[in-house]
Parts: sequence; C-alpha cells; structure tokens
Amino acid sequence: MFKIAIIGQKGGDGKTTLTLGLAVAATEAEQSVAIIDLDPQANAANWKDRRVTENPAVISAQVSRLKQTIQTAQDYGADLVLIDTPGRSDSAAIEAARNADLVLIPVRPQIFGLETLKGVRDLLRVAGDPLAYVVVNGIHPQVTKGVETTRTLIETTFGLKVAPMHLCQRGSYAEAPTIGRSAQELDPTGKAADELRRLYMFTFELLNKLDGEHYEQK
Repeated sequence: MFKIAIIGQKGGDGKTTLTLGLAVAATEAEQSVAIIDLDPQANAANWKDRRVTENPAVISAQVSRLKQTIQTAQDYGADLVLIDTPGRSDSAAIEAARNADLVLIPVRPQIFGLETLKGVRDLLRVAGDPLAYVVVNGIHPQVTKGVETTRTLIETTFGLKVAPMHLCQRGSYAEAPTIGRSAQELDPTGKAADELRRLYMFTFELLNKLDGEHYEQK
C-alpha cells in the first residue's frame, strides 16, 4: 500500500482538490483508495457525503490517530492512501509527511504562496525528508510560458523538486465537488481530466520505482 500526503502552509492552495482528483484517477486505474481527511473543516468528508460511489473511501481523523487510521485502511485492503491536511497546521503536515511514501505540495504561482515554501521545506526536514514534489496549481490556461520560470525559481530558491506537469485554472475543478464528483468525472475527456491523469501516472511511476529500489536494497 502506498501513502501520499498533500501538505501546504496556506489555505486555498488546492490541497483538497488535488487529493480528490488523484483519488478518482486512482479508482479509474482500478485501485482501492482511502482518503484520510485531517482537516477540521472536513471538506473531503463532506464531498464523500454528496457522492454515490463507494470508492474512494473517506475517513475523518485526528492527527493523533493518523497511524492507526492508516493501519485500518491497510487492513481493509486499500492500495493507496491519500492524506489531506489543513492549511496552517504544522503538526498535521509533519505527521502526514512522516507517514507518507510521497509528499505533494500544491502551490499557486503568486508571491504569497511561494513564500510559504521555505516553511514547507523546514517541515519536511523535521519529518525526515521524505520524497516530495511541488505541484504548481492555478495556472491560467492561456498563460503557461511562465511555468518553467516558476519551476526553476522553486527548485533554486527553496531546494524542492517540482512535478513536470501543472494544473490550470478550470471551472470543472470548482464545480465538480459541489455534486460529489471530481473534475475528470464531470468532463471525462476535458483538459482537467488529462492533467489529473498525467499527474496520477507520474506519482504511480514514482512510487513503483521507489518500491522497486526498496525491494532491491533488501
């Protein structure tokens, strides 16, 4: 079972949207998925209440019960666990990162969002420096030339790796959760669907490579 933590130090950076999108992409790949919602606002859990399909499962949990909740998901046969964390909660971010195989950090390419990455880098060090990638989020669909500049800035200034794909501003990201769906379910052939599926494949390949290296070391 693989575990992905989605963390950040700013509200509105797209953590829950990214969590839900990846979860549904994994279910499309016939994975059994559990989302652990550590956010007191329970946005992922509320999304699940509006949903009609069982997969992915969503479990609201306190940070102090994260390890036990992960074990429960494994006991029930989950292939993938996604940990959705609240903004401005160092303890939740550290604990989620500490228990993850991979950490994703969505960030919008504005100065206020980018400035939080120094704090995220510090949190990752405390958590033991797990494998982590920033996911640039909220790019205007018609203004993508600056994405490479943003990636370079993040890598050189904050020492963080950046995912090779980004997410754009698209109406389906905001509309789909209101009916318990994800962007790719709302528009299966749309551009948001393509973004999420490519990001899922990137994470899937990373985790399988990591698992293979771990097996070889044994």
